[in-house]
Amino acid sequence: MTKQSIFGRISTLVRANINSLLDSAEDPQKMIDQLVRDYTNSIADAESAIAETIGNLRLLERDHEEDVQAATEWGNKALAASRKADEMRATNSTDADKFDNLAKIALQRQISAEREATGAEPQIAAQTEIVDKLKSGLNGMKDKLGELKNKRSELLARAKVAEAQTKVQDAVGSINVLDPTSELGRFEDKVRRQEAIAQGKIELAASSLDAQFESLEDLGELTEVEARLAELKAGGAAPRQAIEGS
Repeated sequence: MTKQSIFGRISTLVRANINSLLDSAEDPQKMIDQLVRDYTNSIADAESAIAETIGNLRLLERDHEEDVQAATEWGNKALAASRKADEMRATNSTDADKFDNLAKIALQRQISAEREATGAEPQIAAQTEIVDKLKSGLNGMKDKLGELKNKRSELLARAKVAEAQTKVQDAVGSINVLDPTSELGRFEDKVRRQEAIAQGKIELAASSLDAQFESLEDLGELTEVEARLAELKAGGAAPRQAIEGS
C-alpha cells in the first residue's frame, strides 16, 4: 500500500459524516458494525504505514546529521592543513604545497557533504509534513472509531428499549376488552348469557305463579256454581239475582 493511498483513505474516513451514513442506511446496526470494522482495519494499516514513514524519516535525519558533521570535520581538516601550509611556506615550499593540496581535498569533501546535507533538507521537510498529517489523520480516525463505538452502544440500548416497548404494546393489545373475539370478550359473553338464562327462569317462575293464582280464582267460581246448583236441586231458595229482582 503506497503512502498516497493510505493518506487518501485516512482523509476519506476522517471526513465521513457518520450520522448521515447511519440515517441513509437500511440497517443502521449492520452499517455501524461494518464501519467499525473498516475504521479498525484502516487504523491498523495507517499505523503500519506511519511507522514505516517515520522510520524512513529518521534514516534521512541521521544521514543529514552525518553529512553536517562530516562537513564540519572536513572544514576543520581543511583549516588545519591550510595553517600548516602557511607555517611551512617560508622554509619548505614543497611541503607547504602538499598541505595546501590536502586543504583543497578537505574543502572538496566539505562541499560535497554540505551539498548532501542541503539536498536532503527538502525531503526531510516533506517527509516530516507527511508524518504530521498521517499522525493527525490517525488521531482523527481513532476519534471517529470512538464515536462509532459510542453510537453502536447507543443504538443497541435504543433497540433494547424499542423491543421492550413493542413487547409491552403487544401484550396490552392482546387483551382488548372491546374485542368480542378475545378471551375476556368471550368470558363476558358467557356471563351475559348466564344472566339472560337466569332472568328467563325468573320470568318463567313468575308466569307460573300467576297461572296458579288464576287457577285458584277459577276454582272458587266453579265451587260457587256447584253450590247453587245443589240448592236448586234441593228446592231451596232461588238464585240470588232472582230474589234481589223480586
